[in-house]
Amino acid sequence: MLRRIGRSAFVKHALGSLLAGYLHVVRRTNRIIVIPEDAYEGIAAIQPAIFTFWHGQHLMQTFFRRPQDRAHVMISRHGDGEINAIAVEKLGMNVVRGSGAQRADQIQKRGGIPALRAMLALLEQGEHVALTADVPKISRVCGEGVVTLAALSGRPILPVAVVCSRRIDFKSWDAASLGLPFGRSVIAVGAPIRVARDADAGARETARLAVQAELDRVYAVAYGVLGQRDPGAGRASVAAAREAHRNARHPGAAGP
Repeated sequence: MLRRIGRSAFVKHALGSLLAGYLHVVRRTNRIIVIPEDAYEGIAAIQPAIFTFWHGQHLMQTFFRRPQDRAHVMISRHGDGEINAIAVEKLGMNVVRGSGAQRADQIQKRGGIPALRAMLALLEQGEHVALTADVPKISRVCGEGVVTLAALSGRPILPVAVVCSRRIDFKSWDAASLGLPFGRSVIAVGAPIRVARDADAGARETARLAVQAELDRVYAVAYGVLGQRDPGAGRASVAAAREAHRNARHPGAAGP
């Protein structure tokens, strides 16, 4: 019975509304610091762009959007994703449902291909889009999805970190965190990364590693401004996952 209640549209809508209200309070009571200070001017000069971030901080990305900006964020189809989608929409963002996957046979089930097509159409219309760089259950390993989107659209990838000085850090697969009121929040925007439309496999892998490295950098910068260390960085699970990803494509290779 509890499982059925949890799946009901009414409960999901209520939880999404509560989450949106909470995030609104956190944002309004946090002092926002933007790095670099002219980040939004730089974004305006190259829009539309593809914003990307690590999965564990996906809820905090709603802080990045300004009221005058239109943005569409990709959110998975699973139950928790439904609640997040409701919250994001109530906070003024649009939602594209779908997600990447670890295996090729999971992509269709999770709506990755329709979501990719929808985001390509939005970018063509001049709209910003946003998605996590890492796929479910493989924390902080940049997947091919964001690189493919950049290559097909011709639009730049902008790595973004949004972190809070006061927060709850969870011991989840993605080292998720949830900001708390009355603190400071840092929005750090990285350098744009472009992928040529005709990029071959080697060039796309170089771009994937560049996105991964730039995300690591902007998160380190953001936490550094707060005088803190990124709780999601340096985990043995991340190092192992990156090594496995690298070996699957380039056996015997060494690198970050």
